[in-house]
Amino acid sequence: MEVSGHVLLSWASWLSWDLSPQQFFSYGTRILYQNMEAPQSKFFQPLKKPMLSPNTFKGKVAFITTGGTGLGKPMTTYLSNPGVQCMIASQKIDVLKATAEEISSQTGNKAHAIQCDEREPDMVHSVVKELIKVAGHPDIVINNAEGNFVSSTERLSPNGWKTITDIVLNGTAFVTLEIGKELIKAQKGAEFLAIMTIYAESGSGFVVPSSSAKSGVEALNKSLAAEWGRYGMRFNIIQPGPIKTKGAFSCLDPTGKFEKEMIDSIPCGGLGTVEELANLASFLCSDYASWINGAVIIFDGGEEVFLSGELNTLNKVAKEEWDTIEALIRQTEGS
Repeated sequence: MEVSGHVLLSWASWLSWDLSPQQFFSYGTRILYQNMEAPQSKFFQPLKKPMLSPNTFKGKVAFITTGGTGLGKPMTTYLSNPGVQCMIASQKIDVLKATAEEISSQTGNKAHAIQCDEREPDMVHSVVKELIKVAGHPDIVINNAEGNFVSSTERLSPNGWKTITDIVLNGTAFVTLEIGKELIKAQKGAEFLAIMTIYAESGSGFVVPSSSAKSGVEALNKSLAAEWGRYGMRFNIIQPGPIKTKGAFSCLDPTGKFEKEMIDSIPCGGLGTVEELANLASFLCSDYASWINGAVIIFDGGEEVFLSGELNTLNKVAKEEWDTIEALIRQTEGS
Protein backbone atom coordinates (compact mmCIF):
# COMPACT_ATOMS: atom_id res chain seq x y z
CA MET A 1 0.00 0.00 0.00
CA GLU A 2 1.13 3.55 -0.71
CA VAL A 3 0.66 7.14 0.18
CA SER A 4 2.16 8.07 -3.16
CA GLY A 5 5.68 9.37 -2.54
CA HIS A 6 5.50 8.44 1.12
CA VAL A 7 4.68 5.26 2.95
CA LEU A 8 1.63 3.67 4.38
CA LEU A 9 2.11 0.89 6.88
CA SER A 10 0.77 -2.38 5.54
CA TRP A 11 0.04 -5.49 7.52
CA ALA A 12 3.13 -6.95 5.84
CA SER A 13 5.12 -4.70 8.17
CA TRP A 14 4.44 -7.09 11.02
CA LEU A 15 6.69 -9.54 9.15
CA SER A 16 9.71 -7.64 10.41
CA TRP A 17 8.41 -5.68 13.40
CA ASP A 18 7.82 -6.87 16.95
CA LEU A 19 5.05 -4.32 17.57
CA SER A 20 1.46 -5.46 17.68
CA PRO A 21 -1.20 -3.36 15.91
CA GLN A 22 -2.62 -2.48 19.33
CA GLN A 23 0.73 -1.15 20.51
CA PHE A 24 1.34 0.84 17.35
CA PHE A 25 -2.07 2.47 17.20
CA SER A 26 -1.80 3.93 20.68
CA TYR A 27 -3.56 7.06 19.41
CA GLY A 28 -6.33 5.12 17.69
CA THR A 29 -6.81 4.48 13.99
CA ARG A 30 -9.12 7.31 13.07
CA ILE A 31 -7.99 9.90 10.52
CA LEU A 32 -7.60 13.38 11.96
CA TYR A 33 -9.26 15.77 9.52
CA GLN A 34 -7.85 19.02 10.81
CA ASN A 35 -6.86 21.54 8.15
CA MET A 36 -3.06 21.77 8.06
CA GLU A 37 -2.59 23.58 4.75
CA ALA A 38 -0.13 26.45 4.66
CA PRO A 39 -1.42 29.94 3.71
CA GLN A 40 0.07 29.79 0.19
CA SER A 41 -2.08 26.77 -0.65
CA LYS A 42 -4.87 29.19 -1.61
CA PHE A 43 -2.87 29.94 -4.78
CA PHE A 44 -2.72 26.26 -5.78
CA GLN A 45 -6.27 24.94 -5.74
CA PRO A 46 -6.58 21.93 -8.08
CA LEU A 47 -9.56 21.42 -10.34
CA LYS A 48 -11.34 18.24 -9.31
CA LYS A 49 -12.98 17.27 -12.58
CA PRO A 50 -11.72 15.39 -15.65
CA MET A 51 -9.87 17.76 -17.96
CA LEU A 52 -10.14 15.60 -21.09
CA SER A 53 -13.21 15.13 -23.24
CA PRO A 54 -15.22 11.94 -22.53
CA ASN A 55 -14.49 10.91 -26.13
CA THR A 56 -10.71 11.04 -25.66
CA PHE A 57 -10.38 7.33 -24.98
CA LYS A 58 -13.35 6.07 -26.96
CA GLY A 59 -12.74 2.63 -28.39
CA LYS A 60 -9.69 2.01 -26.19
CA VAL A 61 -8.87 -0.71 -23.68
CA ALA A 62 -7.17 0.09 -20.36
CA PHE A 63 -5.58 -2.32 -17.88
CA ILE A 64 -4.81 -0.98 -14.39
CA THR A 65 -3.08 -2.95 -11.64
CA THR A 66 -4.25 -2.24 -8.08
CA GLY A 67 -7.05 -0.28 -9.70
CA GLY A 68 -9.62 -0.86 -6.98
CA THR A 69 -8.28 1.35 -4.19
CA GLY A 70 -5.95 4.22 -3.37
CA LEU A 71 -4.53 6.05 -6.37
CA GLY A 72 -5.67 3.38 -8.84
CA LYS A 73 -9.39 3.93 -8.32
CA PRO A 74 -9.55 7.59 -9.47
CA MET A 75 -7.31 6.86 -12.46
CA THR A 76 -9.66 4.08 -13.51
CA THR A 77 -12.66 6.36 -12.98
CA TYR A 78 -11.20 9.12 -15.18
CA LEU A 79 -10.41 6.63 -17.95
CA SER A 80 -13.78 4.88 -17.73
CA ASN A 81 -16.02 6.62 -20.23
CA PRO A 82 -18.58 5.26 -22.70
CA GLY A 83 -16.79 3.26 -25.36
CA VAL A 84 -13.83 2.46 -23.11
CA GLN A 85 -13.09 -0.99 -21.71
CA CYS A 86 -11.34 -0.82 -18.32
CA MET A 87 -10.06 -3.88 -16.51
CA ILE A 88 -8.72 -3.54 -12.97
CA ALA A 89 -6.59 -6.21 -11.33
CA SER A 90 -5.29 -7.03 -7.86
CA GLN A 91 -5.34 -9.86 -5.35
CA LYS A 92 -8.48 -8.63 -3.55
CA ILE A 93 -11.28 -9.65 -5.88
CA ASP A 94 -14.11 -8.57 -3.54
CA VAL A 95 -12.70 -5.03 -3.35
CA LEU A 96 -12.18 -5.00 -7.12
CA LYS A 97 -15.74 -6.09 -7.87
CA ALA A 98 -17.16 -3.43 -5.56
CA THR A 99 -15.02 -0.76 -7.22
CA ALA A 100 -15.93 -1.97 -10.71
CA GLU A 101 -19.63 -1.77 -9.86
CA GLU A 102 -19.21 1.69 -8.34
CA ILE A 103 -17.33 2.99 -11.38
CA SER A 104 -19.85 1.46 -13.77
CA SER A 105 -22.68 3.14 -11.87
CA GLN A 106 -20.85 6.47 -11.84
CA THR A 107 -19.67 6.57 -15.46
CA GLY A 108 -22.29 4.41 -17.16
CA ASN A 109 -19.55 2.26 -18.61
CA LYS A 110 -18.78 -1.37 -17.85
CA ALA A 111 -15.60 -1.93 -15.83
CA HIS A 112 -14.15 -5.43 -15.51
CA ALA A 113 -12.49 -6.86 -12.40
CA ILE A 114 -10.03 -9.74 -12.43
CA GLN A 115 -7.98 -11.30 -9.65
CA CYS A 116 -4.25 -11.26 -10.22
CA ASP A 117 -1.19 -11.82 -8.08
CA GLU A 118 1.44 -9.99 -10.11
CA ARG A 119 4.19 -11.90 -8.32
CA GLU A 120 3.16 -15.13 -10.08
CA PRO A 121 4.22 -15.22 -13.77
CA ASP A 122 1.82 -18.04 -14.65
CA MET A 123 -1.12 -16.12 -13.16
CA VAL A 124 -0.08 -12.95 -14.99
CA HIS A 125 0.04 -14.96 -18.23
CA SER A 126 -3.50 -16.24 -17.66
CA VAL A 127 -4.82 -12.80 -16.74
CA VAL A 128 -3.37 -11.21 -19.89
CA LYS A 129 -4.92 -13.96 -22.00
CA GLU A 130 -8.29 -13.27 -20.32
CA LEU A 131 -7.87 -9.52 -20.83
CA ILE A 132 -7.32 -9.98 -24.56
CA LYS A 133 -10.22 -12.42 -24.79
CA VAL A 134 -12.69 -10.17 -22.91
CA ALA A 135 -11.67 -6.69 -24.04
CA GLY A 136 -8.91 -6.97 -26.63
CA HIS A 137 -5.27 -5.93 -26.60
CA PRO A 138 -4.81 -2.98 -24.24
CA ASP A 139 -4.11 0.53 -25.48
CA ILE A 140 -3.28 1.75 -21.96
CA VAL A 141 -1.42 -0.09 -19.20
CA ILE A 142 -1.02 1.52 -15.78
CA ASN A 143 1.31 -0.24 -13.37
CA ASN A 144 0.26 0.91 -9.92
CA ALA A 145 1.78 -1.89 -7.83
CA GLU A 146 1.47 -1.13 -4.12
CA GLY A 147 3.55 -2.66 -1.39
CA ASN A 148 5.42 -0.83 1.35
CA PHE A 149 6.05 -0.49 5.04
CA VAL A 150 8.39 1.58 7.17
CA SER A 151 11.09 -0.25 9.04
CA SER A 152 14.45 0.44 10.55
CA THR A 153 16.64 -1.39 8.05
CA GLU A 154 18.62 -3.27 10.71
CA ARG A 155 15.29 -4.82 11.75
CA LEU A 156 14.35 -5.77 8.19
CA SER A 157 13.88 -9.50 7.59
CA PRO A 158 14.64 -11.34 4.32
CA ASN A 159 10.91 -12.08 4.07
CA GLY A 160 10.10 -8.37 4.39
CA TRP A 161 12.58 -7.52 1.62
CA LYS A 162 11.28 -10.25 -0.65
CA THR A 163 7.63 -9.33 -0.10
CA ILE A 164 8.10 -5.77 -1.32
CA THR A 165 10.51 -6.43 -4.17
CA ASP A 166 8.30 -9.26 -5.46
CA ILE A 167 5.23 -7.01 -5.56
CA VAL A 168 6.79 -3.80 -6.81
CA LEU A 169 9.66 -4.83 -9.10
CA ASN A 170 8.93 -8.40 -10.15
CA GLY A 171 5.18 -7.86 -10.39
CA THR A 172 5.54 -4.77 -12.56
CA ALA A 173 8.11 -6.50 -14.77
CA PHE A 174 5.95 -9.61 -15.24
CA VAL A 175 2.89 -7.55 -16.22
CA THR A 176 4.82 -5.19 -18.50
CA LEU A 177 6.76 -7.89 -20.33
CA GLU A 178 3.80 -10.24 -20.71
CA ILE A 179 1.58 -7.54 -22.20
CA GLY A 180 4.40 -6.06 -24.26
CA LYS A 181 5.22 -9.37 -25.93
CA GLU A 182 1.55 -9.91 -26.82
CA LEU A 183 1.39 -6.40 -28.31
CA ILE A 184 4.50 -7.04 -30.40
CA LYS A 185 2.96 -10.23 -31.79
CA ALA A 186 -0.25 -8.33 -32.60
CA GLN A 187 1.72 -5.43 -34.11
CA LYS A 188 -0.15 -3.01 -31.85
CA GLY A 189 1.14 -0.04 -29.88
CA ALA A 190 0.19 1.04 -26.35
CA GLU A 191 0.88 3.62 -23.65
CA PHE A 192 2.49 2.33 -20.43
CA LEU A 193 2.48 4.38 -17.25
CA ALA A 194 4.18 3.50 -13.96
CA ILE A 195 3.18 5.19 -10.69
CA MET A 196 6.38 5.49 -8.69
CA THR A 197 7.62 7.78 -5.90
CA ILE A 198 10.02 10.69 -5.59
CA TYR A 199 12.53 8.58 -3.67
CA ALA A 200 12.94 6.13 -6.57
CA GLU A 201 15.91 8.24 -7.71
CA SER A 202 17.15 9.77 -4.47
CA GLY A 203 16.73 6.72 -2.24
CA SER A 204 15.28 6.95 1.26
CA GLY A 205 15.98 5.48 4.64
CA PHE A 206 13.39 3.32 6.40
CA VAL A 207 11.81 2.18 3.10
CA VAL A 208 14.88 0.52 1.58
CA PRO A 209 13.06 -2.40 -0.14
CA SER A 210 10.54 -0.04 -1.73
CA SER A 211 13.20 2.45 -2.76
CA SER A 212 15.33 -0.26 -4.34
CA ALA A 213 12.42 -1.92 -6.11
CA LYS A 214 11.00 1.31 -7.48
CA SER A 215 14.40 2.38 -8.75
CA GLY A 216 14.38 -0.87 -10.70
CA VAL A 217 10.91 -0.17 -12.09
CA GLU A 218 12.05 3.26 -13.22
CA ALA A 219 15.05 1.74 -15.00
CA LEU A 220 12.79 -0.88 -16.60
CA ASN A 221 10.46 1.76 -18.06
CA LYS A 222 13.25 4.02 -19.28
CA SER A 223 14.98 1.06 -20.92
CA LEU A 224 11.82 -0.09 -22.69
CA ALA A 225 11.05 3.47 -23.76
CA ALA A 226 14.29 3.35 -25.72
CA GLU A 227 13.93 -0.21 -27.02
CA TRP A 228 10.21 -0.67 -27.69
CA GLY A 229 9.33 2.69 -29.17
CA ARG A 230 9.88 1.00 -32.56
CA TYR A 231 6.88 -1.19 -31.76
CA GLY A 232 4.61 1.76 -31.05
CA MET A 233 4.89 1.66 -27.26
CA ARG A 234 5.49 4.59 -24.94
CA PHE A 235 6.68 4.30 -21.32
CA ASN A 236 6.37 7.13 -18.82
CA ILE A 237 6.57 7.53 -15.06
CA ILE A 238 4.82 9.68 -12.48
CA GLN A 239 6.60 10.28 -9.19
CA PRO A 240 3.94 11.53 -6.76
CA GLY A 241 4.63 13.24 -3.50
CA PRO A 242 2.27 12.87 -0.52
CA ILE A 243 -1.37 12.40 -1.49
CA LYS A 244 -3.92 11.76 1.23
CA THR A 245 -5.96 8.70 0.34
CA LYS A 246 -8.81 7.21 2.34
CA GLY A 247 -7.54 5.32 5.37
CA ALA A 248 -3.88 5.91 4.54
CA PHE A 249 -2.95 8.52 7.10
CA SER A 250 -4.82 6.69 9.85
CA CYS A 251 -2.02 4.13 9.62
CA LEU A 252 0.89 6.37 8.71
CA ASP A 253 0.03 9.38 10.81
CA PRO A 254 -2.64 8.79 13.49
CA THR A 255 -1.60 11.91 15.45
CA GLY A 256 -1.37 14.27 12.47
CA LYS A 257 2.20 15.28 13.37
CA PHE A 258 3.86 13.82 10.27
CA GLU A 259 1.33 15.43 7.94
CA LYS A 260 2.22 18.87 9.31
CA GLU A 261 5.93 18.19 8.76
CA MET A 262 5.28 17.09 5.16
CA ILE A 263 3.25 20.20 4.38
CA ASP A 264 6.02 22.40 5.80
CA SER A 265 8.34 20.94 3.13
CA ILE A 266 5.92 21.50 0.22
CA PRO A 267 6.24 24.98 -1.37
CA CYS A 268 2.66 24.77 -2.72
CA GLY A 269 1.50 24.46 0.87
CA GLY A 270 -0.72 21.37 0.81
CA LEU A 271 -1.02 17.72 -0.08
CA GLY A 272 -1.75 16.46 -3.57
CA THR A 273 -5.19 15.28 -4.66
CA VAL A 274 -6.18 12.03 -6.35
CA GLU A 275 -8.17 13.99 -8.94
CA GLU A 276 -5.16 15.97 -10.12
CA LEU A 277 -3.08 12.81 -10.30
CA ALA A 278 -5.83 11.13 -12.32
CA ASN A 279 -5.87 14.05 -14.77
CA LEU A 280 -2.09 13.89 -15.18
CA ALA A 281 -2.21 10.13 -15.73
CA SER A 282 -5.04 10.50 -18.25
CA PHE A 283 -3.10 13.09 -20.22
CA LEU A 284 0.07 10.97 -20.34
CA CYS A 285 -1.94 7.97 -21.55
CA SER A 286 -3.76 9.97 -24.21
CA ASP A 287 -2.90 10.82 -27.80
CA TYR A 288 -2.28 14.39 -26.65
CA ALA A 289 1.00 13.11 -25.20
CA SER A 290 2.07 11.02 -28.20
CA TRP A 291 5.62 12.45 -28.20
CA ILE A 292 6.24 12.02 -24.47
CA ASN A 293 8.28 8.85 -23.98
CA GLY A 294 10.73 7.88 -21.24
CA ALA A 295 9.70 10.90 -19.17
CA VAL A 296 9.65 11.13 -15.38
CA ILE A 297 7.02 13.59 -14.18
CA ILE A 298 7.49 14.79 -10.61
CA PHE A 299 4.13 15.54 -9.03
CA ASP A 300 4.87 16.76 -5.54
CA GLY A 301 4.10 20.48 -5.13
CA GLY A 302 7.83 21.25 -5.18
CA GLU A 303 8.73 18.98 -2.26
CA GLU A 304 11.77 17.41 -3.92
CA VAL A 305 13.40 20.70 -4.88
CA PHE A 306 12.69 22.12 -1.43
CA LEU A 307 14.30 19.17 0.34
CA SER A 308 17.24 19.15 -2.10
CA GLY A 309 18.20 22.79 -1.50
CA GLU A 310 20.63 23.11 1.38
CA LEU A 311 19.46 26.58 2.41
CA ASN A 312 15.76 26.34 1.60
CA THR A 313 14.78 26.23 5.28
CA LEU A 314 15.78 29.91 5.43
CA ASN A 315 12.18 30.54 4.40
CA LYS A 316 11.49 30.43 8.15
CA VAL A 317 13.52 33.61 8.69
CA ALA A 318 11.21 36.55 9.46
CA LYS A 319 11.45 39.70 7.31
CA GLU A 320 12.78 41.82 10.18
CA GLU A 321 15.48 39.22 10.88
CA TRP A 322 16.89 39.68 7.39
CA ASP A 323 17.90 43.25 8.32
CA THR A 324 20.02 41.87 11.15
CA ILE A 325 21.49 39.13 8.97
CA GLU A 326 22.35 41.60 6.22
CA ALA A 327 24.01 43.96 8.70
CA LEU A 328 26.13 41.14 10.15
CA ILE A 329 27.18 40.03 6.66
CA ARG A 330 28.22 43.59 5.73
CA GLN A 331 30.35 43.78 8.85
CA THR A 332 32.21 40.65 7.87
CA GLU A 333 35.74 41.42 6.69
CA GLY A 334 36.10 41.07 2.95
CA SER A 335 32.38 41.31 2.26
